[in-house]
Amino acid sequence: MAADLHCHTKLSDGSVGIEDLIVIANKSGIDTIAITDHDCIAGTVRGQVIGKRYGVTVLPAVELSSFDIEAGKSVHIISYLADAPDRLEAICRRTSVARKRAGQIMMLKVAARFPITSEFIISHASGSTNLYKQHIMHALMDAGYTDELFGELYHALFSADSESNILAPTKYPTVQEAIDEIHGAGGIAVLAHPGKFDNFEEIDKYIEMGLDGIEVWSPFNTDEQTEQLIALCKKKKLLMTGGSDFHGTYGEKTVTLGSHATPKEHLDKLMGYKAKKKRAQRKAEREAAKKEETE
Repeated sequence: MAADLHCHTKLSDGSVGIEDLIVIANKSGIDTIAITDHDCIAGTVRGQVIGKRYGVTVLPAVELSSFDIEAGKSVHIISYLADAPDRLEAICRRTSVARKRAGQIMMLKVAARFPITSEFIISHASGSTNLYKQHIMHALMDAGYTDELFGELYHALFSADSESNILAPTKYPTVQEAIDEIHGAGGIAVLAHPGKFDNFEEIDKYIEMGLDGIEVWSPFNTDEQTEQLIALCKKKKLLMTGGSDFHGTYGEKTVTLGSHATPKEHLDKLMGYKAKKKRAQRKAEREAAKKEETE
């Protein structure tokens, strides 16, 4: 069965809890998922425990936010199957602190512009490790100022080109830092939804930084982009993954769990990737040793 390797829960900016997500997967016939909450690894252990109860394999994962200063673009890198996920806590904590500061500024601006309180906004982030734009929009919906999350009001408040935006600067790690941290934790670094932030021109640069794979099947990639990414991954011998980027009602696109997934062939390659790399490394070391002996 195909695997949905990009899912979010209430711990970050999803609208459903961990167990609810796993039940949906079970009822949908999806036997493997990855909980990829933004800069938060808190759901991994709980997810694996609950997953066993429902017969759903939950892979250790986290979606790290980063920024390409040279390109001026956001870049999200997903860590899969880290041997020591605790080593990612530091980079997650730094981003979380920066996001909290920005969230507080945006919340205060909204509370000053609309007749709602900060406490009312915060109540919509209950269960989350942070305050996200979706939480602010949900509060404004409940207050009657809009009937949709990602409509005109969202763009007025959160689009950089909007004169009335309430955006607050947030410092994110560099792409190199994110990839290095993932590898330092024994994980696999995969570029998430390149179509969302138009990361295509920078992919070669990220490969040089050590990128292991690309999220090829995503609701943010067009069919043409998906075909281009498949060809690129084959040429560069990169892993290919897929995921719905499921957020429940907090998603930018209407998607169901498993609507974009990783085919079994590529799930198997992901699962065996680290062992394959270790074998290749040992082979290279043996060949290097033989070369030294003959010189």
